[in-house]
Amino acid sequence: AVGSSYNSLQASLKHRDKYDNFLIGYTWSKSMDNGSDVFDSSNPYNPSQSRALSWHNVPQRLVASYTVQLPFDKFISSNNGIAKRLTAGWAVSGVTSLTTGEVIGLTENDDDNALTGAYSALVDTPSYANNGSQLFQSGVTSKNPRNSQGLPYFNPNFFTTEPLGQIGNAMRRYFHGPGLNNSDLALQKYTKITARTQIQFRAEAFNAFDHTQFDGADGEIGDTGAGGFGYNTSAHDPRIMQLALKLMF
Repeated sequence: AVGSSYNSLQASLKHRDKYDNFLIGYTWSKSMDNGSDVFDSSNPYNPSQSRALSWHNVPQRLVASYTVQLPFDKFISSNNGIAKRLTAGWAVSGVTSLTTGEVIGLTENDDDNALTGAYSALVDTPSYANNGSQLFQSGVTSKNPRNSQGLPYFNPNFFTTEPLGQIGNAMRRYFHGPGLNNSDLALQKYTKITARTQIQFRAEAFNAFDHTQFDGADGEIGDTGAGGFGYNTSAHDPRIMQLALKLMF
């Protein structure tokens, strides 16, 4: 993308010992460009006006990965071979991610109201209404769609359609949807059969706490009603679980 930029602060913390290891990474970043999606089109009259947050922009991301060995076998007598096999080799591992939500792209699909001739390209954008309202306004919007009570995520009245013959002045991407909070967990056990052979058992849960992970809100002005402009209409997968058994030799 022409005129793209990416700046970030990245930090990590690692810990490892006999029974557990942790890796925590944090990124504070900002990515901007005038086109980072296959459907992005620049303002043909003033390309710099199309400069906005990238589709993949994630200002803050905290990711922790961890493995903890469960020393159940330490409580069993060394003479009890069968019990040792049942209690040894257990571990819990997982990845937890806390991130800023998906960036919301503002578009206007009204058959080229700006009269640019670009019918199939997303050139048109809304304009700021300048009516005294706020983008996020208590009682009008809810920044937590989990208990939104029918309210949009952002205030649709903060924007208006572009004037005839002009591309709207709203920055097409400059704020984000609700944050993401996801944990994938696994319980695993290694059981030795012979010196070279062992069985691995895994019980895995993706989005283990079944926390709703919303996509970005609808940013296309003109979509009306519940589930239209300003509303969250979709989410990532709920909890998914699976079992696996692997013979290793």
